[in-house]
Amino acid sequence: MLRASTTQTVKSGNKIGQMSLLLRKQFESIISLTDQEFDYILTHFSAKKLKKNSYLLEAGQHNVSKFFVNKGILKSYYIDKSGKEHILQFAEPDWWITDYKAFFNETEATIYVDCITDCELLSITKENLEKLARKFHKLEHFFRIKSNAGYVASQERILSMLKLTATERFDHFLDQYPNFMQKIPKYLIASYIGVSREMLSRMTKNVTNRTQ
Repeated sequence: MLRASTTQTVKSGNKIGQMSLLLRKQFESIISLTDQEFDYILTHFSAKKLKKNSYLLEAGQHNVSKFFVNKGILKSYYIDKSGKEHILQFAEPDWWITDYKAFFNETEATIYVDCITDCELLSITKENLEKLARKFHKLEHFFRIKSNAGYVASQERILSMLKLTATERFDHFLDQYPNFMQKIPKYLIASYIGVSREMLSRMTKNVTNRTQ
């Protein structure tokens, strides 16, 4: 059962700095930054720590931020009128996650994001992201590259559900999230690829037999 949001905001600059190494590595995989530039950029982020099963975002929430995952695993999902959960995305360290429609359009959230494990995140508001993009054109380039990659991933996710068989979707999941079989509950994986837990168990055995 999920807890209500129990976000702990980390205010210490030193602690935020300790959590920022992975973020800087991702930035510098696309652009170059001086120490002074990165220190300034980091002042526009807030660090958060959440416990396993806590909400990060809930449908109906306003003022949605964008989150960089430093530690832990999260999932985003939509709950339909019948109460069924539809998983949209998993996120692990070095990934970004949010309700993108709510973030970019400044509307209320329509999806949920919660923590599968204990998590550490760095969050940025849309206002601060746009401020940084105006000041650093290379940072605007970085976020455009990441957004484009997100569009591609979203299209691939939709097409995989439309055109791939259950076995092919499972193989695609293993390619995309190679370490998740040992890290997250199997029912979440089954839900993500659209199969029953029994079918997932059979496919897992088949993969094990193929690799032996």
